[in-house]
Amino acid sequence: MTRTVIIDPVTRIEGHAKISLYLGDDGKVEDARFHVVEFRGFEKFCVGRTFWEMPGITARVCGICPVSHILASAKAGDDVLGIRIPPRAEKLRRLMNWGQLVQSHALSFFHLSAPDLLLGMDSDPAKRNIMGLIQARPNIARSGIRLREFGQKVIRLLGGRSVHPAWAVPGGVREPLDPEARSQIKRMLPEAFDIAELALDLLKDSYDQFSDEIDNYGDFPSLYMGLVTSDGGLEHYDGRLRVVDSEGRILQNADTLSYRDFIDEAVEPWSYLKAPYYKPHGYPDGMYRVGPLARLNVCDYAGTPRADRELRQFRRHSQRGKPVSGSFHYHYARLIEIMFCLEKIEETLEDESLTGAHVRSHAEVNERTGIGVSEAPRGTLFHEYKVDRQGILQRVNLIIATGQNNLAMNKTVQQIARAYIDGNTIPEGVLNRIEHGIRLYDPCLSCSTHAAGQMPLHVQLIAPDGRVVAERMRE
Repeated sequence: MTRTVIIDPVTRIEGHAKISLYLGDDGKVEDARFHVVEFRGFEKFCVGRTFWEMPGITARVCGICPVSHILASAKAGDDVLGIRIPPRAEKLRRLMNWGQLVQSHALSFFHLSAPDLLLGMDSDPAKRNIMGLIQARPNIARSGIRLREFGQKVIRLLGGRSVHPAWAVPGGVREPLDPEARSQIKRMLPEAFDIAELALDLLKDSYDQFSDEIDNYGDFPSLYMGLVTSDGGLEHYDGRLRVVDSEGRILQNADTLSYRDFIDEAVEPWSYLKAPYYKPHGYPDGMYRVGPLARLNVCDYAGTPRADRELRQFRRHSQRGKPVSGSFHYHYARLIEIMFCLEKIEETLEDESLTGAHVRSHAEVNERTGIGVSEAPRGTLFHEYKVDRQGILQRVNLIIATGQNNLAMNKTVQQIARAYIDGNTIPEGVLNRIEHGIRLYDPCLSCSTHAAGQMPLHVQLIAPDGRVVAERMRE
């Protein structure tokens, strides 16, 4: 028999989940599981709708990253139409995606993780949150709010609203960029750059105090997957799908439309979250990671001056030129991507043709299958639709970034628990460290499933004879 610790729910993540830790008689962790107890129904209830409706419908999968679903869905619609969208429309879609990445990464770093990084993993849990950060470091908290506001403003100026903008559609986008909106974004950029530099300095200055966490927070060999440009640069909207192994060897550099040839999904009875894996290696050996860390590991370069400078520093955390394996560095990767996105926004806004009127191509159904792939803040996002001749959906498959990190999150929780738990007592700081292992991946569980309800925190340590030897509750 084993003893079991339940962390329910995991706090400061987007959605609801719990963690089970299974301890042997020696007090050591034998197994750990990250349970997602929400249910996703989008793949089923979208069947029977038209593919034209899907960007607006699938945006509602998530209120944190609706733009990611809008763009992947619109790209799948482009594929069904069998057309190439106007180059101007692609640039505008990219602008919105970069704005989305900035606002989401800023939320993750400043609101969800900074309380741990700046106040301490073992600090008072009543203050170890965004409100505590506002009290202790008001300028930093304010900066985080301002940076997220920048990303939201980019989305709103393009699509008319910052949440669920009904703007990107099959064939392009609904409305062109207003010249005044372009000017507004350019005026906001200097402050955004300053905040990004501040965040990078804060994180790098804190590294010395987190040496143990860096070694134990999800540092293991795995595969990595993400989009790259045709010549291997950092990419978020289009490009080729690259998979590299723990040595940095390229296993796949494929067209996104062929993703089914090497990606498959497994299910486990203890979670509604699917477990995608790399088919040639089988399940579960085909575990791979996606998201900021993976994107920086699969690309050869970033492609903008400041981001490339930071990328060179980032890669000093690797061993002998291999990919950076420690999941603690997701924080660093996120901030590098913010800098990259700001630079790309600045560069794209200099295009004098950006505010032209032609932003949409028109066609009817020409293909019965449409696949849209783009990079969401948390990793690669797949939308695949099968339609009839009238464009009515017959089948929908969504592969969400958080699901692709499922196996890695479980392994990270297990590694942290083994490093910090030994015996019958589990201090608050240790529980927080285990939860922080999940926050590294910034999981969006509403996105991966479908949020329904909330759960209180109730942790019990149960002895082999059934006695409760330790118990904690967090309301």
